[in-house]
Amino acid sequence: MPVAISPSNPDPLYKQVTDQLRDAVAAGELKPGATLPSIRDLADELKVSVITVKRSYADLEAEGLIVTRPGLGCFVAQVDRDRLRERKLTEVRAELGRTVASARQFGITRADVARLLSEIEEV
Repeated sequence: MPVAISPSNPDPLYKQVTDQLRDAVAAGELKPGATLPSIRDLADELKVSVITVKRSYADLEAEGLIVTRPGLGCFVAQVDRDRLRERKLTEVRAELGRTVASARQFGITRADVARLLSEIEEV
């Protein structure tokens, strides 16, 4: 399961789990129909409360990314990856907006930011 939580991450634990599972579905790492670990098993694996994983699964189900079949478990739903891509673009746009605003405060230019992006892409 491609989930690793970090106590130093400012996001709540359930959000870290939700975001990582959403990203794994969007990237195709979790294929439609794939079985997810039970809530209890994932909670044990991550050493978090069952409530944390239950909240993540509920949020993912509300987004249509997973389906729960009583008695069978949770499965990755058939999803529109283009819709997920658009959602991620919106998130990236917001993050870049915050970064650009912060950069302006320190006199970092558009050219500086473009150079940094090029450096990051090379890695």
